Amino acid sequence: MCIECGCGSDQVRIDEQAHDCGSRRVSVERDLLAENNRYAEANRRRLLQNNTLALNLLSSPGSGKTTLLTRTLAELKQSLPMAVIEGDQQTANDAERIRATGVQAVQINTGKGCHLDAHMVGHALEKLPGLDNGVLFIENVGNLVCPASFDLGEARKVVILSVTEGEDKPLKYPDMFHAADVMLLNKIDLLPYIDFDVDQCIEYARRINSEIEMLQLSATRGDGLDVWYDWINRQREILLSVSVGANLAEPA
Repeated sequence: MCIECGCGSDQVRIDEQAHDCGSRRVSVERDLLAENNRYAEANRRRLLQNNTLALNLLSSPGSGKTTLLTRTLAELKQSLPMAVIEGDQQTANDAERIRATGVQAVQINTGKGCHLDAHMVGHALEKLPGLDNGVLFIENVGNLVCPASFDLGEARKVVILSVTEGEDKPLKYPDMFHAADVMLLNKIDLLPYIDFDVDQCIEYARRINSEIEMLQLSATRGDGLDVWYDWINRQREILLSVSVGANLAEPA
């Protein structure tokens, strides 16, 4: 059971006062998200002040998220400051893979929690100096449900879907694909060997979110990585323009 949001409870109870319980549950959820959003705004201000692009990486387990991240770090670390906040329920295995690239990483173990929240990220940011004009990758807990609801202060949400998962995932987990700014379709090198309809998957995702960007790549073979890196640089340029505009708007 998630100790943060209450999902995943092993007990389901239906009673005659369901409407009252539902009202209380909605109130608790609103309070929880409102508190999280306050922390998220503080994180966003801190990141904006330092011109740091924060990308929240979201996926189910096994999508190739960490493989994509380690390759991205290895190939871009000479050109800009980068760091990673790594979220897992247990172990520091992925954080160790990140550190092996020479990039700093902070591990957050959520225990029974199924997602990172903005308060956790805020504490981790305190341990990551020297990210001015750089990129912070937040590798969220592998889960296509709860992380969609929690703003961490990131500039963009990036959902990673592998072709081995099935093209109907956007319909099964609509909140995640509705919240995402871009979908990375990973493991396209496996397309000749599996039954996966790329066009259908893209149509499903755009049915949920007509504005979502689509990038196709293979983190292992390298297909499409240049487009992914170009996308990151484009988001940095957008962030810089926002930061300049915010500074100009401040009173002298």
